[in-house]
Amino acid sequence: MIIEHLLDIAYAMGPAPEGGTQGGGSIFASLLPLILIFVVFYFLLIRPQQKRAKEHRAMLSALKKGDKVITSGGVYGIIENVGTNTVTVKIAENTKVKFGKAYIASVRATSDED
Repeated sequence: MIIEHLLDIAYAMGPAPEGGTQGGGSIFASLLPLILIFVVFYFLLIRPQQKRAKEHRAMLSALKKGDKVITSGGVYGIIENVGTNTVTVKIAENTKVKFGKAYIASVRATSDED
């Protein structure tokens, strides 16, 4: 009796017979969840990141002498010189530091306090 019950479970877990169908559906129906996940990732993660990167590149190209900036390391200063890949930032009296342009995190408003 127990053996018959175990055999019924084993047959139920086995593959479908040769002539039978498993009701699989089309390939599109099976790929639809993956496509939806990619679309959600694109609109929630990829697209906003590309937008922020584009805004950061535009901000870096608009840097000029006298702009108050904050570096990605948290250093506040005023731009003294802008090169092609570097920026010289005055962080204190008689103290100038050269940074890579990519390390400028943001430009502060001129009305901000130091």
